[in-house]
Amino acid sequence: MTHSFTDGKSEGTTILKLVGPLTLSTIFGFQNEFRAKTPQVMIVDLSESPYMDSAGLGLLMNYYVSAEGHGRKLLLAGLNERITSLMEMTKVDKILKSFPTVDAAEASL
Repeated sequence: MTHSFTDGKSEGTTILKLVGPLTLSTIFGFQNEFRAKTPQVMIVDLSESPYMDSAGLGLLMNYYVSAEGHGRKLLLAGLNERITSLMEMTKVDKILKSFPTVDAAEASL
């Protein structure tokens, strides 16, 4: 898995683009860098991530809890059917806000 951080259209918004699966074996390469990023709004672009496992979901939930506790937001964008099913099955879709595209997520701010 590869990742990149870019600035969003609004000040204080960062977009994390993930390419590849978000799994236990891939999160170690970037989780500390991810956790250290504390923009007002973090949008995680999963449009090129084919799937995620419970470790990947746990990483996103931990970030969400920390962000919410500090008045920041975590938004997800570009979820495919497989990731959407995981979110629904674990009821996390009721907590994490997701959007079809990064543009739609930014427009919601």
